[in-house]
Amino acid sequence: MSIKPYLYSAPAGLLKDRVILVTGAGDGIGQAAARCFAEHGATIILAGKTKSKLEAVYDSIVSADLPTPQIALIDFAKAEADDYLEIATRVSEQFKRLDGLLHNASILGQLSPIEHHDVATWYEVMQVNLNSSFLLTQVLIPALKSSKEPSVIFTSSGVGRAGRAYWGAYAVSKFATEGLSQVLADELNQVKVNCINPGATRTAMRKSAFPGEDPTKLLAPKDILDAYLFLMGSDSNGISGQSFDCQPK
Repeated sequence: MSIKPYLYSAPAGLLKDRVILVTGAGDGIGQAAARCFAEHGATIILAGKTKSKLEAVYDSIVSADLPTPQIALIDFAKAEADDYLEIATRVSEQFKRLDGLLHNASILGQLSPIEHHDVATWYEVMQVNLNSSFLLTQVLIPALKSSKEPSVIFTSSGVGRAGRAYWGAYAVSKFATEGLSQVLADELNQVKVNCINPGATRTAMRKSAFPGEDPTKLLAPKDILDAYLFLMGSDSNGISGQSFDCQPK
């Protein structure tokens, strides 16, 4: 029987006492996932580039009397090795471990034929969508190995499984993300590593890609999180190297 994480019903306290880092936590799916993980008991490290957005998420979590989160400011388009190491050092010193890592930060770039794709934009998309995930995961592997049930979730896309014209660097970055996830899953037997495809969701990125679409016909980020909870929690232990959808096709 195929696994359908979007049908999962998470028990209360699923993520109690776990430490989870979420990238792109300032808005959209990252914001919703961070809040949802906190509601299920996790302490969240909110990673992103816009301080005001991260502070708003922080305030919403604290005001709900949920575990106090932390903020990690980082611009993945410009970050250098020391910026990633600083985050890893903070995690190690303050928590001694990392139980979960959600790679959610992504940029769309431009929808363009490869023939006319802007080179600078191509490099930026690869940096944010792929290279930063590699760099952040690499420095956090020791902390993940210190967890009893570590889980890493990479964010993929439908265009990262089957190539589609004009999706350029974004599609290629998601193909590579699927590959990175599979390689890590094969290397890290003690760390659960999977990909997740959010599907059509009411986000700013979706609006940029499909400006003529009626957003009211799309699910909001808070409505697609069952799959995220499944993969981040213990009920998915033993499942690794896979790629799942958040919504039925």
